[in-house]
Amino acid sequence: MKARILSSIIAIMILLGGVYLMVSQQKDNQKDGVEYVEINDVRVPIIFEKSTFLPRGFIRLVFNGGGNLYDNVENLDAPSKAGLAELSTLLLDEGTQSLGGVEFAKKLESKAINLSVSAGTQTLSFKIGFLKEYQDFAQSCLIELLRDPNVSQNTLQKAKTLTKSSLLAKESDFDYIAEKNLRAIFFEGTPMAFPDMGDLQSIESINLQDIKNYLQKNLVLSRLVIVAGGDMELDSLKENLKESLSFLPKGESVKKPHISPRTTPTSITETKPTEQAFINFASPFNASIEENYKTKVMSFVLGGSGFGSRLMDEVRVKRGLAYSVYFSINGGSDLVNFGFGALQTGLDSKDEAISVLKEVMAEFVKNGITQEELDSAKAFLLGSEPLGEETLSQRLNTKLANYLRSMPLDNHKQDIAKITDLSLEEINEFIKAHGEILDLSFSIVDDGKK
Repeated sequence: MKARILSSIIAIMILLGGVYLMVSQQKDNQKDGVEYVEINDVRVPIIFEKSTFLPRGFIRLVFNGGGNLYDNVENLDAPSKAGLAELSTLLLDEGTQSLGGVEFAKKLESKAINLSVSAGTQTLSFKIGFLKEYQDFAQSCLIELLRDPNVSQNTLQKAKTLTKSSLLAKESDFDYIAEKNLRAIFFEGTPMAFPDMGDLQSIESINLQDIKNYLQKNLVLSRLVIVAGGDMELDSLKENLKESLSFLPKGESVKKPHISPRTTPTSITETKPTEQAFINFASPFNASIEENYKTKVMSFVLGGSGFGSRLMDEVRVKRGLAYSVYFSINGGSDLVNFGFGALQTGLDSKDEAISVLKEVMAEFVKNGITQEELDSAKAFLLGSEPLGEETLSQRLNTKLANYLRSMPLDNHKQDIAKITDLSLEEINEFIKAHGEILDLSFSIVDDGKK
């Protein structure tokens, strides 16, 4: 009876996911292409969606190449500048030089405008949200910040103090330490070996000229992608941005680095006054981005589905060797793909937990998954797709991610369609072809006692 009920639920979720997919594809037929606006002889891409649900809108200026990945990409042999992107965003949050942080914030608050600056792995983003009636005012504030950022020695020192305080606090975060050490060994010799926030030494080494060079290199038209949505008209937005952003130089587009993670297993252990072991682990993964739909299923069943995953079931539920364990495989990047996981266990059981972890993964690669596991993965992945499309920001952010990977804007929906048709034979053949996930490198934080 329970099996029949589960099968019925899975069938219903797959059906709903399929219906959602068809409706979404029909809805997006008129807007799945990238628009462009020509500014100073540069074709700047625009990803746009109109929505009149609320009298609000937002504009996001995304500069590809301004993310923390590029802090050290130009010269890995030079002293680390890790944390440069993060530090720069703190300065950009300090308003303009003419008004200062407090007065600029008051100016925004007077019209209920939200303005934020953030650095991701690849991008530096300025996002401004506004009521429809204040769109022009909001855009003028955004341009004001781009033209006159509060880049001064005082704001740099303030940003350094905040960053170093945060880094000092992380010294007691043993999971962070395990992750930081893993990045250092697994991505050794690449820009990804450095922590996003940098460390005390790299933050101290960053000077005002570094910040200015970073902004000069990244705030250029050749690196700009515009993401906008809400209750506004695309044509008028284009005309407005064409005029207001004309002061930006053309600059040079970013060249993505080639990231090669470690392929031979290694490990690192750091001793801390801890009462449990914190274990992070990673492995290479060599699948193509076009096969990401298979990777999603593989990752879900092995270690990405919480208590339903193989690793959680075998390591924690059946053997009680971990407080938590997960393993997620990234197969959708055009920079680097890899598997990453974490395990927290008792100090006296860490060796056994690692051994069982390896055994479960080896069996997974050898024998693949069952039809029941495939059906459950399909049900979840198809059923959860609408949750990622609920808001305007979610939809546009997903399209931006696809664009930055040089994939179709609706690539995530194409993946869902492929998952629907994925057979057990196909997924198991895929899993067995990727034994490189067994080449695990480990980072361990424990108390140093045997």
